[in-house]
Amino acid sequence: MDHHELRRRFGTLTTAHLADACIRAQLPVRCGPARVQAVVPGTRMAGRAAPTRHVGSVDIILEAFERAAPGDVLVVDNGGRLDEACVGDLVVQEAQSAGLVGIVVWGLHRDTADIRAIGLPVFSLGAVPTGPLRLDARLPDAVESATVGEWTVGTADLVFGDDDGVLLVPAARAEDVLTLGETIRDTERRQADRIRAGVSLRRQVQFDTYLARREQTPSLTFREHLRAVGGAIEV
Repeated sequence: MDHHELRRRFGTLTTAHLADACIRAQLPVRCGPARVQAVVPGTRMAGRAAPTRHVGSVDIILEAFERAAPGDVLVVDNGGRLDEACVGDLVVQEAQSAGLVGIVVWGLHRDTADIRAIGLPVFSLGAVPTGPLRLDARLPDAVESATVGEWTVGTADLVFGDDDGVLLVPAARAEDVLTLGETIRDTERRQADRIRAGVSLRRQVQFDTYLARREQTPSLTFREHLRAVGGAIEV
């Protein structure tokens, strides 16, 4: 799936839809930590990961740009550090000029006002004025993989971002996850329409039936019940 089609498909979905779709597809739900949020609320991105492991110097990020392709998302691993920024306005401007569609920083950014003006989606742990005050040794896999929270991401992964945060999905399973996400989206829209029309969610998911069945089978989970009645709520 090329990056144009990927962005088109994600255009009517959310990361929440795709997270639920991962559950349906029996894939690990690889969400970035909750603190990784968009610098500008309302921004969205979807693209192949272009990873880099930051060690204190911007050259490693420039090297990642050399390997990246238009439509990619730069993923900068700075170990979740909260004492320095590793991405600023020049990196964001360079990413936009190279055709990248967003940046995820497992760490901090700076130059917030300029980043907002540039308009490229940037997700990070927050901002701090200072850049790196150190220079560590370059890592062997510096532009092959990156870490975001507990998850490792590489070029075989896709990165999605919106107001709920960041989600990582194997590119090889993109079609499955997007299709399931669209099914969940459509089901939830129908459910919302029915609630507005006066049919409670409890009635739609036959919650009374679930309670009765659980009396007979205490091990029955609500998720199993939802599968049986066609609900899309993930609990």
